[in-house]
Amino acid sequence: MLNSTLPVETTESRLRLDCKGKEAFVAKKCVVTLILLNLRDETAPNEHAASHNFRNIWALLSLSNKTKGIKIFMIQVLENQVQSMAEGAVQSLPSIGIAAVVLLITWVISKFASNLTSRLINQTDLRPSLSTLMNTMVRLGVWLTGVMIAAVVVFPGMSAGSLIAGLGVGTVAIGFAFQDIFENFFAGVLIMLRDKMRIGDTIEVDDTIGKVEHITLRETHVRAFSGELTIIPNASIFKNSVDIWTDEPLRRFNVAVGVSYDTDIDHAARVIQAAVESCELVNQEKPIQVLADGFGASSVDFDVRWWAASSGADAVLNRDEVIRAIKRALDKAEIEIPFPYITHTFKETVPLGEKVGEAA
Repeated sequence: MLNSTLPVETTESRLRLDCKGKEAFVAKKCVVTLILLNLRDETAPNEHAASHNFRNIWALLSLSNKTKGIKIFMIQVLENQVQSMAEGAVQSLPSIGIAAVVLLITWVISKFASNLTSRLINQTDLRPSLSTLMNTMVRLGVWLTGVMIAAVVVFPGMSAGSLIAGLGVGTVAIGFAFQDIFENFFAGVLIMLRDKMRIGDTIEVDDTIGKVEHITLRETHVRAFSGELTIIPNASIFKNSVDIWTDEPLRRFNVAVGVSYDTDIDHAARVIQAAVESCELVNQEKPIQVLADGFGASSVDFDVRWWAASSGADAVLNRDEVIRAIKRALDKAEIEIPFPYITHTFKETVPLGEKVGEAA
Protein backbone atom coordinates (compact mmCIF):
# COMPACT_ATOMS: atom_id res chain seq x y z
CA MET A 1 0.00 0.00 0.00
CA LEU A 2 1.50 3.31 -1.03
CA ASN A 3 1.56 6.20 1.36
CA SER A 4 0.40 9.33 -0.45
CA THR A 5 2.04 11.47 2.24
CA LEU A 6 5.57 10.34 1.25
CA PRO A 7 7.67 12.54 -1.03
CA VAL A 8 7.21 12.08 -4.73
CA GLU A 9 10.71 10.53 -5.16
CA THR A 10 10.08 7.85 -2.48
CA THR A 11 6.68 6.96 -3.93
CA GLU A 12 8.22 6.77 -7.41
CA SER A 13 10.91 4.35 -6.19
CA ARG A 14 8.39 2.01 -4.61
CA LEU A 15 6.23 2.07 -7.73
CA ARG A 16 9.25 1.24 -9.89
CA LEU A 17 9.95 -1.84 -7.74
CA ASP A 18 6.32 -2.98 -7.84
CA CYS A 19 6.02 -2.52 -11.57
CA LYS A 20 9.25 -4.39 -12.31
CA GLY A 21 8.58 -7.39 -10.13
CA LYS A 22 4.94 -8.24 -10.66
CA GLU A 23 2.51 -9.00 -13.44
CA ALA A 24 -0.96 -7.79 -14.52
CA PHE A 25 -2.54 -7.42 -11.09
CA VAL A 26 0.33 -5.38 -9.72
CA ALA A 27 0.50 -3.32 -12.94
CA LYS A 28 -3.14 -2.50 -12.58
CA LYS A 29 -2.49 -1.48 -8.98
CA CYS A 30 0.39 0.68 -10.13
CA VAL A 31 -1.77 2.59 -12.61
CA VAL A 32 -4.48 3.20 -10.01
CA THR A 33 -1.84 4.43 -7.57
CA LEU A 34 -0.40 6.72 -10.22
CA ILE A 35 -3.84 8.25 -10.81
CA LEU A 36 -4.26 8.82 -7.07
CA LEU A 37 -0.82 10.38 -6.94
CA ASN A 38 -1.73 12.66 -9.83
CA LEU A 39 -4.93 13.74 -8.09
CA ARG A 40 -3.00 14.50 -4.92
CA ASP A 41 -0.46 16.63 -6.75
CA GLU A 42 -2.99 18.50 -8.97
CA THR A 43 -3.09 21.16 -6.31
CA ALA A 44 0.66 21.69 -6.40
CA PRO A 45 1.55 25.12 -5.01
CA ASN A 46 3.59 26.19 -8.02
CA GLU A 47 4.42 25.37 -11.63
CA HIS A 48 7.68 23.66 -10.69
CA ALA A 49 5.87 21.08 -8.54
CA ALA A 50 3.27 20.49 -11.25
CA SER A 51 6.00 19.97 -13.86
CA HIS A 52 7.85 17.57 -11.54
CA ASN A 53 4.68 15.57 -11.00
CA PHE A 54 4.08 15.37 -14.77
CA ARG A 55 7.58 13.94 -15.33
CA ASN A 56 6.98 11.33 -12.59
CA ILE A 57 3.66 10.24 -14.12
CA TRP A 58 5.12 10.05 -17.63
CA ALA A 59 8.10 7.96 -16.47
CA LEU A 60 5.99 5.54 -14.42
CA LEU A 61 3.47 5.06 -17.23
CA SER A 62 6.35 4.30 -19.61
CA LEU A 63 7.53 1.55 -17.24
CA SER A 64 4.02 0.19 -16.78
CA ASN A 65 3.30 0.03 -20.52
CA LYS A 66 6.22 -2.36 -20.90
CA THR A 67 4.45 -5.00 -18.88
CA LYS A 68 1.88 -7.39 -20.13
CA GLY A 69 -0.48 -6.58 -17.28
CA ILE A 70 -0.99 -2.95 -18.21
CA LYS A 71 -1.94 -3.97 -21.77
CA ILE A 72 -4.50 -6.41 -20.45
CA PHE A 73 -5.86 -3.78 -18.09
CA MET A 74 -6.30 -1.19 -20.83
CA ILE A 75 -7.99 -3.72 -23.11
CA GLN A 76 -10.37 -4.55 -20.27
CA VAL A 77 -11.17 -0.87 -19.82
CA LEU A 78 -11.96 -0.50 -23.54
CA GLU A 79 -14.08 -3.63 -23.51
CA ASN A 80 -16.01 -2.34 -20.52
CA GLN A 81 -16.64 0.97 -22.26
CA VAL A 82 -17.82 -0.71 -25.46
CA GLN A 83 -20.01 -3.08 -23.49
CA SER A 84 -21.51 -0.20 -21.53
CA MET A 85 -22.29 1.67 -24.72
CA ALA A 86 -23.83 -1.39 -26.31
CA GLU A 87 -25.98 -2.02 -23.25
CA GLY A 88 -27.12 1.61 -23.30
CA ALA A 89 -28.01 1.35 -26.97
CA VAL A 90 -29.96 -1.86 -26.38
CA GLN A 91 -31.79 -0.26 -23.48
CA SER A 92 -32.65 2.73 -25.66
CA LEU A 93 -34.07 0.62 -28.49
CA PRO A 94 -37.63 0.58 -27.08
CA SER A 95 -37.58 4.36 -26.65
CA ILE A 96 -36.21 4.85 -30.17
CA GLY A 97 -38.88 2.54 -31.54
CA ILE A 98 -41.62 4.45 -29.74
CA ALA A 99 -40.19 7.74 -31.02
CA ALA A 100 -40.20 6.36 -34.58
CA VAL A 101 -43.85 5.36 -34.19
CA VAL A 102 -44.63 8.86 -32.85
CA LEU A 103 -42.99 10.45 -35.90
CA LEU A 104 -44.90 8.13 -38.23
CA ILE A 105 -48.17 9.09 -36.54
CA THR A 106 -47.13 12.74 -36.80
CA TRP A 107 -46.64 12.35 -40.56
CA VAL A 108 -50.09 10.79 -40.95
CA ILE A 109 -51.73 13.52 -38.84
CA SER A 110 -49.93 16.29 -40.76
CA LYS A 111 -51.22 14.91 -44.08
CA PHE A 112 -54.75 14.64 -42.73
CA ALA A 113 -54.63 18.14 -41.22
CA SER A 114 -53.25 19.58 -44.47
CA ASN A 115 -56.02 17.99 -46.55
CA LEU A 116 -58.68 19.14 -44.09
CA THR A 117 -57.30 22.68 -44.12
CA SER A 118 -57.28 22.74 -47.92
CA ARG A 119 -60.92 21.64 -48.06
CA LEU A 120 -61.97 24.32 -45.59
CA ILE A 121 -59.98 27.03 -47.37
CA ASN A 122 -61.41 26.09 -50.76
CA GLN A 123 -64.83 27.02 -49.43
CA THR A 124 -63.64 30.59 -48.85
CA ASP A 125 -62.29 33.29 -51.17
CA LEU A 126 -58.85 33.51 -49.61
CA ARG A 127 -55.91 34.25 -51.87
CA PRO A 128 -53.84 31.27 -53.08
CA SER A 129 -50.71 32.55 -51.31
CA LEU A 130 -52.59 32.87 -48.01
CA SER A 131 -54.03 29.39 -48.44
CA THR A 132 -50.52 28.00 -48.93
CA LEU A 133 -49.35 29.86 -45.81
CA MET A 134 -52.13 28.42 -43.66
CA ASN A 135 -51.40 24.92 -44.94
CA THR A 136 -47.72 25.34 -44.12
CA MET A 137 -48.46 26.68 -40.63
CA VAL A 138 -50.76 23.75 -39.85
CA ARG A 139 -48.17 21.18 -40.97
CA LEU A 140 -45.41 22.98 -39.08
CA GLY A 141 -47.46 23.03 -35.87
CA VAL A 142 -48.21 19.30 -36.11
CA TRP A 143 -44.56 18.42 -36.79
CA LEU A 144 -43.24 20.58 -33.95
CA THR A 145 -45.60 18.84 -31.53
CA GLY A 146 -44.63 15.38 -32.80
CA VAL A 147 -40.88 16.06 -32.65
CA MET A 148 -41.17 17.41 -29.09
CA ILE A 149 -43.03 14.27 -27.97
CA ALA A 150 -40.45 12.03 -29.67
CA ALA A 151 -37.57 13.94 -28.02
CA VAL A 152 -39.14 13.54 -24.57
CA VAL A 153 -39.55 9.79 -25.19
CA VAL A 154 -35.93 9.29 -26.26
CA PHE A 155 -34.49 11.60 -23.59
CA PRO A 156 -36.59 11.11 -20.45
CA GLY A 157 -34.68 13.84 -18.61
CA MET A 158 -35.95 16.41 -21.10
CA SER A 159 -39.33 18.00 -20.42
CA ALA A 160 -41.77 19.76 -22.71
CA GLY A 161 -41.32 22.93 -20.68
CA SER A 162 -37.58 23.04 -21.29
CA LEU A 163 -38.11 22.44 -25.01
CA ILE A 164 -40.66 25.25 -25.24
CA ALA A 165 -38.37 27.57 -23.28
CA GLY A 166 -35.50 26.76 -25.63
CA LEU A 167 -37.69 27.41 -28.67
CA GLY A 168 -38.75 30.75 -27.17
CA VAL A 169 -35.18 31.91 -26.62
CA GLY A 170 -34.19 30.76 -30.09
CA THR A 171 -37.17 32.54 -31.66
CA VAL A 172 -36.25 35.83 -29.99
CA ALA A 173 -32.64 35.55 -31.15
CA ILE A 174 -33.68 34.74 -34.72
CA GLY A 175 -36.20 37.59 -34.65
CA PHE A 176 -33.52 40.15 -33.82
CA ALA A 177 -31.13 38.71 -36.41
CA PHE A 178 -33.69 38.70 -39.24
CA GLN A 179 -35.80 41.69 -38.26
CA ASP A 180 -36.29 43.03 -41.81
CA ILE A 181 -37.20 39.61 -43.17
CA PHE A 182 -39.83 39.04 -40.50
CA GLU A 183 -41.16 42.58 -40.99
CA ASN A 184 -41.75 41.88 -44.67
CA PHE A 185 -43.19 38.45 -43.81
CA PHE A 186 -45.83 39.79 -41.41
CA ALA A 187 -46.57 42.69 -43.76
CA GLY A 188 -47.19 40.11 -46.50
CA VAL A 189 -49.59 38.20 -44.27
CA LEU A 190 -51.53 41.39 -43.46
CA ILE A 191 -51.64 42.36 -47.14
CA MET A 192 -53.05 38.95 -48.02
CA LEU A 193 -55.72 39.35 -45.35
CA ARG A 194 -56.92 42.55 -47.00
CA ASP A 195 -59.81 42.50 -49.43
CA LYS A 196 -58.13 45.06 -51.68
CA MET A 197 -55.13 44.81 -54.01
CA ARG A 198 -55.35 41.47 -55.70
CA ILE A 199 -53.33 39.91 -58.49
CA GLY A 200 -54.16 41.69 -61.75
CA ASP A 201 -54.87 45.08 -60.15
CA THR A 202 -53.14 48.18 -61.47
CA ILE A 203 -51.57 50.05 -58.56
CA GLU A 204 -49.42 53.10 -57.93
CA VAL A 205 -47.02 53.02 -54.97
CA ASP A 206 -44.28 55.60 -54.54
CA ASP A 207 -43.03 56.18 -58.11
CA THR A 208 -44.07 52.76 -59.43
CA ILE A 209 -47.17 52.23 -61.56
CA GLY A 210 -48.03 48.83 -62.95
CA LYS A 211 -49.99 45.61 -62.76
CA VAL A 212 -49.68 43.26 -59.77
CA GLU A 213 -48.40 39.92 -61.02
CA HIS A 214 -47.55 38.04 -57.85
CA ILE A 215 -47.82 38.51 -54.07
CA THR A 216 -45.52 36.44 -51.87
CA LEU A 217 -44.94 36.50 -48.14
CA ARG A 218 -41.94 38.83 -48.52
CA GLU A 219 -42.45 40.86 -51.70
CA THR A 220 -44.89 41.96 -54.38
CA HIS A 221 -44.12 41.80 -58.12
CA VAL A 222 -45.44 44.75 -60.15
CA ARG A 223 -45.17 44.78 -63.95
CA ALA A 224 -44.89 48.33 -65.28
CA PHE A 225 -46.69 49.38 -68.47
CA SER A 226 -43.32 49.72 -70.15
CA GLY A 227 -42.59 46.04 -69.51
CA GLU A 228 -40.06 46.02 -66.67
CA LEU A 229 -40.74 44.12 -63.45
CA THR A 230 -40.44 45.91 -60.11
CA ILE A 231 -40.10 43.86 -56.91
CA ILE A 232 -41.37 45.84 -53.92
CA PRO A 233 -40.85 44.68 -50.29
CA ASN A 234 -44.18 44.12 -48.59
CA ALA A 235 -43.21 46.40 -45.71
CA SER A 236 -43.01 49.35 -48.14
CA ILE A 237 -46.49 48.61 -49.51
CA PHE A 238 -47.94 48.18 -46.03
CA LYS A 239 -46.44 51.40 -44.64
CA ASN A 240 -47.04 53.70 -47.63
CA SER A 241 -50.23 54.76 -49.37
CA VAL A 242 -51.19 52.70 -52.42
CA ASP A 243 -53.49 53.88 -55.24
CA ILE A 244 -55.46 50.97 -56.71
CA TRP A 245 -56.61 52.07 -60.14
CA THR A 246 -58.64 48.95 -60.89
CA ASP A 247 -60.54 48.61 -57.61
CA GLU A 248 -63.75 49.38 -59.56
CA PRO A 249 -64.51 48.33 -63.16
CA LEU A 250 -64.96 52.00 -64.18
CA ARG A 251 -62.70 54.95 -63.45
CA ARG A 252 -63.07 58.67 -64.06
CA PHE A 253 -60.56 60.40 -66.33
CA ASN A 254 -60.02 64.09 -66.98
CA VAL A 255 -58.13 66.42 -69.28
CA ALA A 256 -57.65 70.22 -69.33
CA VAL A 257 -58.75 72.16 -72.45
CA GLY A 258 -58.23 75.91 -73.02
CA VAL A 259 -60.01 78.23 -75.47
CA SER A 260 -59.22 81.85 -76.34
CA TYR A 261 -60.79 84.69 -74.37
CA ASP A 262 -62.83 85.95 -77.32
CA THR A 263 -64.65 82.59 -77.61
CA ASP A 264 -68.24 82.03 -76.47
CA ILE A 265 -67.54 79.61 -73.62
CA ASP A 266 -71.06 78.14 -73.64
CA HIS A 267 -70.72 77.28 -77.30
CA ALA A 268 -67.24 75.87 -76.68
CA ALA A 269 -68.54 73.72 -73.83
CA ARG A 270 -71.29 72.24 -76.05
CA VAL A 271 -68.77 71.43 -78.79
CA ILE A 272 -66.45 69.69 -76.32
CA GLN A 273 -69.37 67.78 -74.77
CA ALA A 274 -70.49 66.45 -78.14
CA ALA A 275 -66.94 65.45 -79.02
CA VAL A 276 -66.53 63.38 -75.86
CA GLU A 277 -69.93 61.72 -76.29
CA SER A 278 -68.93 60.53 -79.75
CA CYS A 279 -66.02 58.44 -78.39
CA GLU A 280 -66.62 54.68 -78.34
CA LEU A 281 -64.43 53.96 -75.32
CA VAL A 282 -66.24 56.49 -73.11
CA ASN A 283 -68.95 55.05 -70.87
CA GLN A 284 -72.22 56.71 -71.87
CA GLU A 285 -74.10 55.76 -68.70
CA LYS A 286 -71.87 57.88 -66.50
CA PRO A 287 -72.06 61.68 -66.68
CA ILE A 288 -69.71 63.61 -68.97
CA GLN A 289 -68.80 66.98 -67.49
CA VAL A 290 -67.25 70.04 -69.12
CA LEU A 291 -66.52 72.47 -66.29
CA ALA A 292 -65.01 75.94 -66.56
CA ASP A 293 -61.96 75.56 -64.34
CA GLY A 294 -60.20 78.95 -64.37
CA PHE A 295 -58.61 81.80 -66.21
CA GLY A 296 -55.24 80.96 -67.67
CA ALA A 297 -52.56 83.29 -68.96
CA SER A 298 -53.88 83.05 -72.52
CA SER A 299 -57.11 81.03 -72.30
CA VAL A 300 -60.25 80.12 -70.42
CA ASP A 301 -59.61 76.62 -69.13
CA PHE A 302 -62.13 73.74 -69.02
CA ASP A 303 -61.82 70.56 -66.93
CA VAL A 304 -63.29 67.77 -69.06
CA ARG A 305 -64.34 64.63 -67.14
CA TRP A 306 -65.59 61.27 -68.36
CA TRP A 307 -65.71 57.61 -67.25
CA ALA A 308 -64.13 54.58 -68.93
CA ALA A 309 -62.84 51.09 -68.16
CA SER A 310 -60.21 51.04 -65.42
CA SER A 311 -58.28 48.03 -66.73
CA GLY A 312 -57.04 46.66 -69.99
CA ALA A 313 -56.10 48.60 -73.10
CA ASP A 314 -59.18 50.84 -72.83
CA ALA A 315 -57.73 52.44 -69.70
CA VAL A 316 -54.91 53.86 -71.85
CA LEU A 317 -56.56 54.30 -75.26
CA ASN A 318 -59.67 56.16 -74.10
CA ARG A 319 -57.69 59.28 -73.20
CA ASP A 320 -56.07 59.34 -76.64
CA GLU A 321 -59.46 58.99 -78.32
CA VAL A 322 -61.01 61.83 -76.30
CA ILE A 323 -58.16 64.31 -76.90
CA ARG A 324 -58.20 63.66 -80.67
CA ALA A 325 -61.98 64.07 -80.82
CA ILE A 326 -61.89 67.39 -78.90
CA LYS A 327 -59.17 68.81 -81.15
CA ARG A 328 -61.04 67.90 -84.35
CA ALA A 329 -64.32 69.33 -83.00
CA LEU A 330 -62.76 72.67 -81.96
CA ASP A 331 -60.99 73.01 -85.30
CA LYS A 332 -64.25 72.33 -87.14
CA ALA A 333 -66.08 74.92 -85.02
CA GLU A 334 -63.22 77.39 -85.62
CA ILE A 335 -62.62 77.72 -81.90
CA GLU A 336 -59.03 78.66 -81.16
CA ILE A 337 -56.87 76.76 -78.72
CA PRO A 338 -54.49 79.67 -78.10
CA PHE A 339 -50.76 79.69 -77.83
CA PRO A 340 -49.37 81.44 -74.76
CA TYR A 341 -49.70 85.21 -75.25
CA ILE A 342 -47.31 87.70 -73.66
CA THR A 343 -48.36 91.35 -73.34
CA HIS A 344 -45.71 94.00 -72.68
CA THR A 345 -46.78 97.31 -71.09
CA PHE A 346 -44.54 100.39 -71.30
CA LYS A 347 -44.99 103.46 -69.11
CA GLU A 348 -43.54 105.79 -71.73
CA THR A 349 -44.05 106.06 -75.49
CA VAL A 350 -41.73 103.82 -77.40
CA PRO A 351 -40.50 105.39 -80.70
CA LEU A 352 -40.88 103.10 -83.70
CA GLY A 353 -39.31 103.24 -87.12
CA GLU A 354 -41.21 103.10 -90.35
CA LYS A 355 -39.61 99.80 -91.39
CA VAL A 356 -38.84 96.61 -89.53
CA GLY A 357 -35.52 96.91 -87.82
CA GLU A 358 -35.20 100.64 -88.56
CA ALA A 359 -34.40 102.92 -85.62
CA ALA A 360 -36.76 105.76 -84.86
